[in-house]
Amino acid sequence: MQNRKGNGLAIALIVIGAVMLLGVLPHLIHGIFGILFPVLLVALGYYGIKSGRKIIGWIVLFIGVMALISKLSWIIGPLLGVALVVWGISVLKGRRGRTY
Repeated sequence: MQNRKGNGLAIALIVIGAVMLLGVLPHLIHGIFGILFPVLLVALGYYGIKSGRKIIGWIVLFIGVMALISKLSWIIGPLLGVALVVWGISVLKGRRGRTY
């Protein structure tokens, strides 16, 4: 039987090395930290508001929300479009049932 104690580290090193060779690691790290930093700002702002530092908490929360919106704009725009279409269809369907 082989010693399987160090297999986890070996597998992690192989995966990290393969990702580096594929050139995906910089994009992956950039993507993760691009979203993680605004989420961290939102969390710190919320914590600041709850701990009694309301002015700085609201400022940090606002900056975090604005940064998060800008990072997620690629999904917010299409979702807003779908919501407007669904809302418009529901308004049209609602008018058919009404008689004046």
